Amino acid sequence: MDVPIRVALARAVPTLPAGPGWWFEPKFDGHRTVLRRTEETVILYARSGRVVTQHWMDLAVAAMALRPGTTLDGEAVIWRDGRLDFGAAQSRAASGPARARALAIRHPASYAVWDLLHHPDPAIGDCRALPYTERRALLLDVLADVGPPIQAVPATDDRETALHWYEALQAQGVEGIVAKRGTAGYPSGRRGWIKVRHADTEDALVVGYTGPPRRPHRLALLVGDDGGPVRLSARLDPVLAGQIGAALANAFVTDQRRAQGETYHHIETEVMVEVLAGSGRHGTITVARMR
Repeated sequence: MDVPIRVALARAVPTLPAGPGWWFEPKFDGHRTVLRRTEETVILYARSGRVVTQHWMDLAVAAMALRPGTTLDGEAVIWRDGRLDFGAAQSRAASGPARARALAIRHPASYAVWDLLHHPDPAIGDCRALPYTERRALLLDVLADVGPPIQAVPATDDRETALHWYEALQAQGVEGIVAKRGTAGYPSGRRGWIKVRHADTEDALVVGYTGPPRRPHRLALLVGDDGGPVRLSARLDPVLAGQIGAALANAFVTDQRRAQGETYHHIETEVMVEVLAGSGRHGTITVARMR
């Protein structure tokens, strides 16, 4: 299996699909992470393919309980006071190694796993071509003796149960529901899954900023999962600028780049924001909040 892995993507729709053959999982509010247990260690990758093991060392240590050859797809999340705290996960992802270790002591992470990409048994190996239902069964078997903080997300083939989850789990910070075809393989790099979210927003990766780092004026963003050109946001309001500036405090500026005729400071980070759905396609990107 080649790494980094092109992760599966989801297409936003307004309602859950109906009919036979669909499986549903809660959509956790955290940082997309691929976890790979090698013969000697554990490596964690962000959605972009960047190695982020140093940000989630508590998960890497826990994952040593997995059999070598295991590769998982899931979400690094942090629970606080009975609900998911994306801000805490964001702070961890945006921190340097020393601060990430300190944050891990205060607020340990969990790994919500939804897919098995590579099985530790060489006779099975790469699972991505197998149907979802087979991968799910293998995943539960692989995790059977591991336990928290690494756990499989709940899954159901009952649409009514999924609708109940959609309403009842929002108070715990669950973003919505992801739907997957039970007969489908793992759609690497494609929007083969469907998601229904509570918020009418899209995720965007922060790849730069204009103005001072502590209170950026505008953000350079990659909107959605499809790549495409870097877009600049509208000017941030002062409160939001301060929040984002704090998250970018330790980001390293690699160089100066240009987008839409303006120069911005390019950075490598996993900081995400939410933008109003569709605002980046035909007009100015409006940042709604930090994710």
